[in-house]
Amino acid sequence: MATTESRYRFPELLAGLSLLSLSLIVSSFLWAGAIRSMKRVDDALLITGSAKRPIKSDYIVWKVSVSSQQPTTQAAYQELKARIDRVQRYLQAAKVPASEISLDSLETVAIPELFDGKETGKTAAYKLSQRLEIRSNQVDRYAKLSQQITELITEGIPLNSEPPEYLYTELSKVRIEMVAEATKDAKARAESIAKTTGNRVGGVRSADTGVFQITPRYSTVVSSEGRYDTSSIDKEITAVVSVTFGIE
Repeated sequence: MATTESRYRFPELLAGLSLLSLSLIVSSFLWAGAIRSMKRVDDALLITGSAKRPIKSDYIVWKVSVSSQQPTTQAAYQELKARIDRVQRYLQAAKVPASEISLDSLETVAIPELFDGKETGKTAAYKLSQRLEIRSNQVDRYAKLSQQITELITEGIPLNSEPPEYLYTELSKVRIEMVAEATKDAKARAESIAKTTGNRVGGVRSADTGVFQITPRYSTVVSSEGRYDTSSIDKEITAVVSVTFGIE
């Protein structure tokens, strides 16, 4: 009786084991497919591309300051006014349009009276100063003039000609173009790397634009926060882009 019952249970047991094996095989295929799919999603290549371009400043900001020191504010103002008028005549003779010159407000400083190295509480003199600012797109001409104007010092005018600031007004347009160039460079590098491994570069998954470096021509000085040199007429702009490409 027990033998007969065992005979009937054996086919059922065999069928159950077969079904379990089939389930394990199917699960293995599904798991392997999930792994392959996950691998395709994670296969990526992070590449940094860059682009350089020489540029020349097309705008200049030049500041000239004049001062006067006299016992009274009235005397200091009269002397300062005469000196400012002389500087303006000099600029007019150099063909600088009045529309390109602006005059800042007066600055007044009281100079304390000293006795044995200590302040007495009285005012010994007043120092007045005023600054003229020239803004123009005639960069080369005014760069030269900023060096020549110191001739006025020989006339007794205490003049300070500050180093001009050289700017570039087309930066917004150039930035867009250079990001495209840097991205193209990153793709070329990615394709070169993928080729050596027998893969193919897919689409862009993410991109990050780095800081721009605007430096004097041939300079190697950069900053993690970006640089904008205003001391030189001839500059170089560098753009950097980090791009993540899919790999197929």
